[in-house]
Amino acid sequence: MTIYFYSTHEQYGCFSNFSYHGFELDNLYWHTSEHYFQAQKFIGTPHLEEIRLIKTPKDAARMGRDRKRPLRPDWEQVKDDIMRKGVLRKFEIHTDIQEILLSTGDKEIVENSPIDYYWGCGADGSGKNMLGIILMEVREILREVTC
Repeated sequence: MTIYFYSTHEQYGCFSNFSYHGFELDNLYWHTSEHYFQAQKFIGTPHLEEIRLIKTPKDAARMGRDRKRPLRPDWEQVKDDIMRKGVLRKFEIHTDIQEILLSTGDKEIVENSPIDYYWGCGADGSGKNMLGIILMEVREILREVTC
């Protein structure tokens, strides 16, 4: 069985980067893993703090995708590791959602995004599902730590 997630209001909504499970990382507090991820595109600029402090993850995503802001030159090389770092921290801190992630056993986890073909599966299922893959990697890391 495959576990699909997308909206924070659905079962497994805590897997979404938009879920309000804040954490401290890099000596700063982040409201969501979406805030953390989007802000990292602009490390060393005032845009990072602007995104960190914005109210909603939807607004953080909008700001992070705005190409009027100068994207860091190594973004394509570091984005997967940054996502992994933020997602891992989120699940390390919040034991309630850690238990949910661990309860998925060895099932495949898929971000059922109809628009994102990199982080999700896309409308036709042909996407890379990198967020789902990272969640499964984090599940394995947490499994090793908790045993």
